[in-house]
This record gives sequence, structure tokens and C-alpha cells, in this order.
Amino acid sequence: MDPVETHKKIIGVLDEKGPSLPINIAKALEISSLFISAFLSELTNQKRIKVSSLKVGGSPLYYLKGQEKKLEDYYKYLHPRESEAFLLLREHRVLKDRDQDPATRVALRSIKDFSVGFKMDNDIYWRFVSVSKEEVDGILNGNVIEEKVEEEKNIEEEKNIEEEKVEESVQEKVREVVEEKVEEKIEKENPRMIEPVVKEIKIKSESDNKFNNPLVMDKVIKKKEKPRSEFVQQVISFINERGLQIVEEKDYKAKEYNCVVQIKSELGIINFLTQAKDKKRITESDFKKLLSNAQSIPLPAFMLYTGEIGNSAKDYLKEYSSVLKAKRIV
Repeated sequence: MDPVETHKKIIGVLDEKGPSLPINIAKALEISSLFISAFLSELTNQKRIKVSSLKVGGSPLYYLKGQEKKLEDYYKYLHPRESEAFLLLREHRVLKDRDQDPATRVALRSIKDFSVGFKMDNDIYWRFVSVSKEEVDGILNGNVIEEKVEEEKNIEEEKNIEEEKVEESVQEKVREVVEEKVEEKIEKENPRMIEPVVKEIKIKSESDNKFNNPLVMDKVIKKKEKPRSEFVQQVISFINERGLQIVEEKDYKAKEYNCVVQIKSELGIINFLTQAKDKKRITESDFKKLLSNAQSIPLPAFMLYTGEIGNSAKDYLKEYSSVLKAKRIV
């Protein structure tokens, strides 16, 4: 199987069919979904294809640049509250964040495929993804400067804003604090959906101007490594004894271990997002969560377990056997 040729065929399928699920791409090319995930991961890393935030059955959609409009056909797979926010934004084209109810504000931050955040006159707005900056300018009748809603790309601008805002009135500062508290409340109530859009303005503290003595060495705080439970050690031994390789350790608890395992096959090296559970009964929900996390990378999924697999979980495992594997730890 020539990777270069397979890449071309995948791009050809996406060009013809538009946004597609890995399983559909695999069927079109008559290739195992297990290997398609690896090829899609390579193309995504090369930025030759794009992957959606929206998920259909736990799996994202893959598409080419310029096919963003076609993602709208899948909006019904969003959470009901997110679907409402999608329709509202598509109808009005531009929405002012502070004019929306808390649930809608959260949803607008979650539908990343369709909403783009920007600031104007220190207020946050959202525009529908297909609306150009020029259209926004016409709708709001103002000079709009779009900002990518990514915390790391706003650091330099925030430094400039800090200096400009030092002389603000007490009333303005109070308003900002109130808004920040509202955002914090929303985030606590909806930890999965909320995502920061624009960092709040910070006034320089006294520590910013504190003299740093070059002769004083910084204290190095060593983080104590969390002890590995007997189960975690058993899982690591189980993996190593079967000739598999742990290439990345994610996290672990007393009865759970998460990592990326590398398997050598006739078609090359394949990585699996692997989860081990010390649990009496593996449920369909366990499989769904693992597969969803794996496909968002994207990688196939591998479950190691000590107990039994429930009946509905067995059906789910059989249905997605091309990208989901499971093995009992004995």
C-alpha cells in the first residue's frame, strides 16, 4: 500500500463527496478503517485536509479547505442547545455576545466550525463562518478588527491594552469585574462547552515591577510523581510482554491507565489510543468515550479490561471493530 497514492485517493474522495467520516472514506477506497485513521492523521498533520470540531457518532468529519459551507448539512448532530445557537447565528449573521442568554453564549463558543469571535469597541461579537469581514462591517456599520479566538495569539495585544486601561474610570472597572464573574459562573455550570474567547484586561500588579536580584537563584520545585498502583504496573507489564511499545503516557489513576501504544504490522507501524480499566463490566459508554477521544486525534482505539463486556457494549465493539479493539487482561 503506497502512502503517497493513498493520500491522493483520500483527497480525491473528499473532493468528490465533501465532508466525510473515516468509515465512509474507508468504504470508498476499500481499505480497512484501521489504516484510514493513520492516513487521515498524516494528512491532517500536513494540513492538507481539515477536521471538524463537530462529531457524528463520536467521529469528526474530514474535509478540504473551501468545503466549510458543506458542514452546515450536519448541524443537526450538534447538541440541541448548540443547534439553536447555530440557527440563530446563521439567521442574524452577527450576534453581540452580551445580548445573548448565558446558555447561548456558551453554545456560541462551542460551535467552532460555524462561529468566529471578534472584538469591536471592547465588546465581543460572533459572526457566522461564511460571513466576510466586509459584510460584518456593513452589518455593524463600524470598523471591525477580527481577532482569532486563541489565547496564545492575543498575548501581545493584551499587554498594550493593559497600559491603555490603567486610567479607566471606577465604573468601567466594576463592569469588567461583573462580566468576568458571569463568565466564571457559566464555565462552572458548563465545563465541557465553555472556552475562553478573549482574556479579560489585567492591571499590572506590584510584583511586575519588583526588582529581580540576578544573584538569587530561582527555587526549583520538584513535582512528586504520583505512585503507580498495582493495576497500572500490571497493565504496563502486560503491554510490554506482548511486544507492544508505549510511545506516550497520558495519565493514570488507581484503576485506569491511558497511553498511546505502538503496534508493528505488515502495513507498517500503527498507533492506538489505549485505555486500561480495572472494572467489573465494560459498558457501551466506556467504548464510546474512548473511541471519540481516539478519533479526535485521530487514532484507532484499544481497550484493555479485567472484567466482562456488557451485551450492548459487545454490539458496539462489533459495529466499530475496524477502529476499535479490545482485549482482556489475564
